[in-house]
Amino acid sequence: MSYGAKTYKKTSITTASREKILLMLYEGCIKNLKMAKKAIEEKNIPEKCKHIVKAHDIILELTNSLDHSKGPEVAEQLESLYSFAISQLLHANLHSDANAIDSVLKIMGTLYEGWIVAVEETKKQGASNNENR
Repeated sequence: MSYGAKTYKKTSITTASREKILLMLYEGCIKNLKMAKKAIEEKNIPEKCKHIVKAHDIILELTNSLDHSKGPEVAEQLESLYSFAISQLLHANLHSDANAIDSVLKIMGTLYEGWIVAVEETKKQGASNNENR
């Protein structure tokens, strides 16, 4: 990646809203899961490990960012899903199991789609509240 592209990427992340960063984390996780699955299919162990570790790190970041003080039930459910995803990634890494990657892809894809809807609803509510002022 060129210097300009790196600078642009860094700036876009540091100036992004919390919601956009959340979506970017999911996008990065899903991208790395797909690349890990491809590496498993190609029997490319170093690439498999690299992408599983990146997806793992993103899921850990998502886990660490959970706010249990606001909606503790939702935070606990997300934490359980993330914990399961991490255990599946460990299994996938140890056994080169593409099915384990698929199960994590399904979870993260479903959550990503849900967050997209939630972010859009939040934007609509914000716009509606601004119009009523």
